[in-house]
Amino acid sequence: MKFLHSMVRVHDLDASLDFYINKLGLIETRRHEVPAGKFTLIFLATAEGEAEIELTYNWGSTEDYTTGRNFGHLAFQVDDIYETCQKLQEAGVVINRPPRCGKMAFIKSPDNISIELLQKGEPLPSQEPWLSMENIGTW
Repeated sequence: MKFLHSMVRVHDLDASLDFYINKLGLIETRRHEVPAGKFTLIFLATAEGEAEIELTYNWGSTEDYTTGRNFGHLAFQVDDIYETCQKLQEAGVVINRPPRCGKMAFIKSPDNISIELLQKGEPLPSQEPWLSMENIGTW
């Protein structure tokens, strides 16, 4: 068995692509436009051949997408948690749970999907400004 992808419905395709590609650093691996069904599927990954996130954009949908307690978050391993959070913050992404411990942080996508960022290997030594930052909102 091989894990293939997780699907996330999005309201604003441009905002979602900006977040996942330009800010988080994923790549688009493939795209399917389905005019008969009035939807677009865009697959994103950290690299070709890796597990993917499928963004589903239902054209013209005004449905309120909510998440239940059965879904928690998406998680990505990063080489430097502080550098990653700094770049995201500079790009306008709110760091909901700062990496005070040098190991873990949480952010949210434009569609309110929680994203966990985990430091590769051992935690980095605690450092400011992250050590003193408060949590913002929920994750």
